[in-house]
Amino acid sequence: MLSLDGVSKVYQVGTFGGKELHAVSDVSFDVTDGAVVSLIGESGSGKSTIGKMILRLISISAGTILSDGVDISTLQGRALKEYYRNVQGVFQDPFSSYNPIFKADRVFKTIREEFFPQVPGSEWNNRVEGALQVVGLNPAHVLDKFPHQLSGGQLQRFLIARALLLDVRFLVADEIISMLDASTRIDVLNLLADLKSRGLSVLFITHDLSLGYYISERSVILYRGCVMEMGRTEKIYDRPLHPYTQMLMASVPRLDRKWEEAANVMKGQQSDLISGCVYYARCPVAARNGMCSRGRPALVEVEDDHFVACFHAGIGTMATARSSER
Repeated sequence: MLSLDGVSKVYQVGTFGGKELHAVSDVSFDVTDGAVVSLIGESGSGKSTIGKMILRLISISAGTILSDGVDISTLQGRALKEYYRNVQGVFQDPFSSYNPIFKADRVFKTIREEFFPQVPGSEWNNRVEGALQVVGLNPAHVLDKFPHQLSGGQLQRFLIARALLLDVRFLVADEIISMLDASTRIDVLNLLADLKSRGLSVLFITHDLSLGYYISERSVILYRGCVMEMGRTEKIYDRPLHPYTQMLMASVPRLDRKWEEAANVMKGQQSDLISGCVYYARCPVAARNGMCSRGRPALVEVEDDHFVACFHAGIGTMATARSSER
């Protein structure tokens, strides 16, 4: 199980680093074994930053990320190598994951050199071909090819096959189908669902609400690095309580009304407010001179496995007495 507890990421920006950019603020959630959790939000909401911190590509400013109870920031040497054997990532732009001067199947050679040097060549080749077949690729058609000779979907499947060779337990899937055509998208989603049935845990990072609903049991809604709402996917989608989640749901194009009508739901500008709610300037129900501008709402459980960070939206009458410790 992977657990985030109060995780934050702050960048020093501006002249001589005199200002702070809070990319992620006090984010907490769990991804249990064999579960798919969707991390949903606009561009710039901190989704990819969270994925990179889980993969230790960037450091954590505050909080902890635990893998089976172990703080990943303390891992070094062999322990860190074992972590990467269990936790891998696949990113939005597959072409950026490959060196164009090397053939695409070099990623498999690297895996063998780092983790399986004792495996004989013939056995390793059989493993590679088996992994490619699982992800729907014909080894004879894709091996020994340069990245530019393969499509984005094929390269994404290469990376998933790499994860299969490592027998990973946790996959960070960061917008992995945003560059793929519709038919390839559903194939990759079904592949992830199949891998989930085998015990793989997935953090599915996306801005597409429909994809999150299709694949995940739980969802986390982010805005400007803060969790607005989280819990069982069906509960969030069937009864969104945060004004931001409601805005996202209303922004999904529908066949029964014109796009211009749906597009008007997003109003207001982002606020630089630090002490108050990060959604304050865009929120249609915010108390302009009240608590919304003075304090940041805690994440509160309004029903079983349904958490909302909002002073309004009926929380005052529906919330349980306790706030989420997550």
